[in-house]
Amino acid sequence: MPTPDPRIPTTADAGPMSYAIFQLARAHRAYAATLLREMDLHPGQELLLMHLLDRDGQSQSELLECLGVDHSTISKALRRMQDAGLVMREPAAHDRRVMVVHLTDKGRAMREPIAALWQALEEASARNLSEQQAESFVRTAYAITEAISSRALPEEGSP
Repeated sequence: MPTPDPRIPTTADAGPMSYAIFQLARAHRAYAATLLREMDLHPGQELLLMHLLDRDGQSQSELLECLGVDHSTISKALRRMQDAGLVMREPAAHDRRVMVVHLTDKGRAMREPIAALWQALEEASARNLSEQQAESFVRTAYAITEAISSRALPEEGSP
């Protein structure tokens, strides 16, 4: 087991797994951001592209639901991506208030570079793990995600 960083705050002793997850998420996001900058993308834009590459022509609401972020985050990301020539947004034929997002040719051309980026990120992340450890980590990460997502929310008026 790796030795923890001596700069871990003592208050993190109350949640060592949570602190490790926080550190992991920060390191992973920072490396991903470095790789994305080389592609002129901002973090999160690759996920939008990935969902559109799987199914082009989704509404902003559908994309919001897939990624689990707020409306302003999606709107800002899509505006940047439209300015970069990766997507175009247009009102839906059935309801002009609904914005539908389509990939441009430039956006569709991002499939291979994004797959290569994801592979590089995976290889860097799993470099010190056996195949069994990597598989176990994935199962554990999804179990933790499910536990957090399905947590019982406190009732109104409860502490």
